[in-house]
Amino acid sequence: MSDSITQVGTEMRSYYGRPILKEPVWQPEIPCYFFTGGIAGGCSVLHGIARVAGQQRLAKTALYVGAVADLVSPVLLISDLGRPERFLKMLRVFKVTSPMSVGSWILFISGGASNTAAVLELLGILRPVKWAAEFVSFVAGPPLTTYTGTLLADTAIPVWHEARNELPWLFGASASASAGAATALFMQPDEVGPARRLAIGGAAAELACMQVMERRLGFVGEVYKQEAAGKLARISKVCTAVGAGVLASRGKQSRAALVGGSALLLAGGLALRWSVFRAGFQSARDPRYTVIPQRKRLGERKAGS
Repeated sequence: MSDSITQVGTEMRSYYGRPILKEPVWQPEIPCYFFTGGIAGGCSVLHGIARVAGQQRLAKTALYVGAVADLVSPVLLISDLGRPERFLKMLRVFKVTSPMSVGSWILFISGGASNTAAVLELLGILRPVKWAAEFVSFVAGPPLTTYTGTLLADTAIPVWHEARNELPWLFGASASASAGAATALFMQPDEVGPARRLAIGGAAAELACMQVMERRLGFVGEVYKQEAAGKLARISKVCTAVGAGVLASRGKQSRAALVGGSALLLAGGLALRWSVFRAGFQSARDPRYTVIPQRKRLGERKAGS
């Protein structure tokens, strides 16, 4: 790999100006799918907690919000794939070593369970079947919120692969915040307690995970301060911090504050997915982010041998 690049001053160029890595081929539907999938998974968990706690209105709202998100998610994924049969073909096998295969099955199981539970809840029939579907949806919720981070990290894109330890946690935290916020939009301040707390806690964890990820990435993480990824990252942090602050200070008393804070958190969660998505394109475009970490790891192996 080192023979295929030259360095001129501080600029590193690849052989004949050809990229070392190809940019991702995913379309804009993918970051939107990451966002809706996170809401679906987070709502499944929130629904289960609310049901056990006896807060039936909150449980129903979370169930319906999650079911809608579970309906939208495969539509976005199929739109990116181009043809519906491509998604169905991914279900022909289950390959535990493939995040794409595992993720397809998680989405299929989670979506089927949550929508089955929502329909049976709405119709008021087959309660044992509904309870079973709710349980399956609850179990599938956490993997649905985090597997997309693992999927990104399993690629060769430098800023994604180098963040393999942080991305699943970051997406899981953001999904918790988004799920709590999406549910809170349809609730009154006096009955939204668990959803509001989930949104605030998820937002705090999201901001902390983002900070840790950027610090551990070192110079590779500078893409989160540049171009589109940088702008989106700043928007995400501001919206998330302000939204959590509004929910914490006024979300108990004011319906307007509850809606406004929740909307800001949702905007922050969507901007985060887009920031991570665009960062992958930016890091693939610059050979420094591929070559320098490889040289560093090679040097460390030589020093340890």
